[in-house]
Formats: sequence, C-alpha cells, structure tokens
Amino acid sequence: MDEDRVKKLVRELIIEVGEDPTREGLRETPERIANMYKEIFSGYDSDSELAVQFSEDSDVVIARDIQFYSMCEHHMLPFFGKIHIAYSPNGRVFGISKLVRLVEKYSKRLQIQERLTKNIADELYSQGVKGVVVLADAEHLCMKMRGVRNDATLSSSAFRGIYENKEEKESIMTLIRKRASDSSF
Repeated sequence: MDEDRVKKLVRELIIEVGEDPTREGLRETPERIANMYKEIFSGYDSDSELAVQFSEDSDVVIARDIQFYSMCEHHMLPFFGKIHIAYSPNGRVFGISKLVRLVEKYSKRLQIQERLTKNIADELYSQGVKGVVVLADAEHLCMKMRGVRNDATLSSSAFRGIYENKEEKESIMTLIRKRASDSSF
C-alpha cells in the first residue's frame, strides 16, 4: 500500500465532504487513516501459519467465539462478529493460535461474509483434515447505518469433508453450539 498516496486521497476526500483538512481536528487524519488501513487490510500479506502442526489425533477440535472485524467490500464499512471452527484432524492438530491467524488472514481484507466463511473452510480443509465446519455470525454496519437501517445479523456456514454428510453435520453442529460451561463430551 502506498501510504503517501492514501494520505493524499484522504485529504481530498475531507475537502470533498465539505471540511477543511487544515483544521486542528483533521490535520493528522490522513496519516491516521493510512496507518489504520495498513493494519485493518493486513490480511493480504499475512500467513495463517497452518504449517505449525503437532502429531496428535482427536475426534474433533472446536474453537468457539473467535472475534473478527472486517470491511464490507461494497460500502467499505465494518462488519464484525464471531467465527466458530470445528475440524477433525487426520493424525495432526494445528497450533490453536493458528486458527485465529487463519480468521485474521481473511477478515483483514475487503470482504463479504460468505466468502470469508468459505475461504477459512477451504484453506483449513486443504491441510488434509477429515472435515471442517466454519460458522460465522456478524453485524454489518453497512446495513445498520445506511440503506435499510436494520439490526439484523447474518449467519453463514461452510462444511467440508466428512461434515458434508447429514448425520455428521447435525452431530458437529450440536457440539459447536454447546457452551463451555455445559460441555460434557
């Protein structure tokens, strides 16, 4: 990303909306926006590090409530929520932080929720696991702040491998929805 170009564009945008970019409160805004974009769009250059695996088998691994923040590619407004990932290892498990890195890799881009869900499932499944489930629940400011102005949330899901089977899908969905306080595998 060309930070100097972003700064110039933001300065022009400030002028176009009718503000004075030399005003005290706006003077540093182009630089702040450029720095923010570098951070929130870092997913284009990130690595999920899924190569960090350990020899261990398990029936299923579930990571619940992975928080994410992303930017709607249609209006460049935030959407945010939680992602739940379940996978059935094939003799190897991933370092747990790698699932969070995987979510960040795809959420820190201009994105739509459905593609975000699919991208996470596809990359995880490509690592040779038996099956993957990714569920995403999010609020979209592009829908809350403008347009229909509604507080609805969106849920999306992706199922790969063994979890494409109806019985396996129902079984894993029950496990994912269980809260930690009542988990009794």
